Amino acid sequence: MVVSIAGKPAPPARAKPRAHKGERTRDSILRVAVNLASVEGLQGLTIGRLADELDMSKSGLFAHFGSKEELQLATVEMARQIFVEHVIKPALENPEGMPQLWALCTSWLGHVEARIFAGGCFFTAASFEFDSRPGPVRDAIVAAMKRWLRTLSRAVEEGKRAGHVKASVDSERFAFEIYSLAIGGHWGSQLFNDALALDKMRSTILGRLRAVATPRCPVMRSSC
Repeated sequence: MVVSIAGKPAPPARAKPRAHKGERTRDSILRVAVNLASVEGLQGLTIGRLADELDMSKSGLFAHFGSKEELQLATVEMARQIFVEHVIKPALENPEGMPQLWALCTSWLGHVEARIFAGGCFFTAASFEFDSRPGPVRDAIVAAMKRWLRTLSRAVEEGKRAGHVKASVDSERFAFEIYSLAIGGHWGSQLFNDALALDKMRSTILGRLRAVATPRCPVMRSSC
């Protein structure tokens, strides 16, 4: 088992049929890189720093990643895959409409509480770190975040089609609003070490969802 910083086990890899040994090794390395970057920053993620964390030689890592930028891009992609696995896929198992939208919100907050990434939400940290750093790494983060916002927006649209969300709601703006609230909860939790910040934000988001719900909307509870 690969162990991430602070002795925390890296998120378990999904089974891949007939995966090549080199591919499995790269996957394990990247899961450690994701946790390291979530705590120390993606910009500080270098071949040398990761080699020290893994107790590997730099030459061994160069066999998998030819440059710092290549390592960073691969780490962003691995973080996206982990996010999909732990946040999006479980939420999409819920019925379409408001149940699915609420599940996406609680799943996001839950992954921060569960420390799926050692430093909280990988993409929240990376977004602030790279918002003024143009280049391929920023572009990859932007692409991942746009996909997440589209997922939320589609859930709002499905809520409208199901008759759970008021037809007047602008799906894109509402998705942006609820994710902005979630980021605020993450900020309070991480910076202030406020153990109640995410619970407060869960209640706030639930209030916003109830404000746009129709009488046909299924009952939403504070935990999902």
